[in-house]
Amino acid sequence: MLIDIILSFVLFIYAILAVYFTKYIFQYMRKKHIKEKDAIYYNRKFVHILLGGVIALFMPLYSSPIYPLIAGIILSIITYASHQRGGKMYWFQTNDDKNDVTFCIMWGVSIFALWMLIGNPWVAILPALYMAFGDGITGIIRNATYNKRTKHPIGNIYMALISIPLGYFLGSTAGIALGGVLAGVVATIVERYEFKSIDDNILITFFSTITLYGYFLIHTAFHLSF
Repeated sequence: MLIDIILSFVLFIYAILAVYFTKYIFQYMRKKHIKEKDAIYYNRKFVHILLGGVIALFMPLYSSPIYPLIAGIILSIITYASHQRGGKMYWFQTNDDKNDVTFCIMWGVSIFALWMLIGNPWVAILPALYMAFGDGITGIIRNATYNKRTKHPIGNIYMALISIPLGYFLGSTAGIALGGVLAGVVATIVERYEFKSIDDNILITFFSTITLYGYFLIHTAFHLSF
């Protein structure tokens, strides 16, 4: 319990510093005459990586999956409240895009669910990492290449280069390396799609979670070695 408390305190301080660090990145980009909408978009992806990705890597150090679930709920409340209050975190939020809220929710729920279902915290963080690192670099590459928000396949190539190795190495901790690879491929494919209020944060985490758990069940039932 003491380790959980200390880790929570350290990650809380890191999260605050990382969020406000991106504020200075935003100001720097504006000084370099990068369009405001582009600076905000880049920063949203930096937040994905610095908070969603880096913090997820520390979740297996906790003693229980309840901690990432609580963290996801708290962060979703904070980001939603910021939207409601208007412009409080203007350097990565916009009024017409509240996907950062669903990011936080799906981040916490996916880690909690897989940790409970599979019992391996390193596998449990995979969907969150696909969403944070994979989707994060995807958006940066696309925007840098085409100067606009687009679903061009070039982004998915870079996402695959990140998600597939992550799936292999972390999946191997539970003996389901192939399942991790398949989940990375699935996450990469579904990232290209959005259905009105169902954004790619939901699709990536939902389908990669289903893939990992489905493969785990098959692996267990048939005593596979990969």
